Amino acid sequence: QVQLVESGGVFVQPDGSLRLSCAPSGFTFSTYTINWYRQAPGKERELVALITNLRSTNYADSVKARFTISRDNAKNTVYLQMDSLKPEDTAQYYCNARWLHTSYWGQGTQVTVSS
Repeated sequence: QVQLVESGGVFVQPDGSLRLSCAPSGFTFSTYTINWYRQAPGKERELVALITNLRSTNYADSVKARFTISRDNAKNTVYLQMDSLKPEDTAQYYCNARWLHTSYWGQGTQVTVSS
């Protein structure tokens, strides 16, 4: 069965750090572009960061200089390092793997930033 599994979402205080992981099951995603999205209650899903198969990266303006996306193809895992977290980063975070016309989504992991 093909699926993506996210992990690492927890409750964290403002200015804290967190690392999310995304790992595929049933396929190898070295050729895929990996996207991290998030969706807060009452808001649309937004693209947070992406990394291509050539390791080019792009970030939403709201997370630049705070979040870092990376991939370890040997471990078949993509990471999203989140530093200097703010309450407005609270959301369900989703991993998406995309290659040509193929797209897979994970179930999401909840990140809550609050004092």
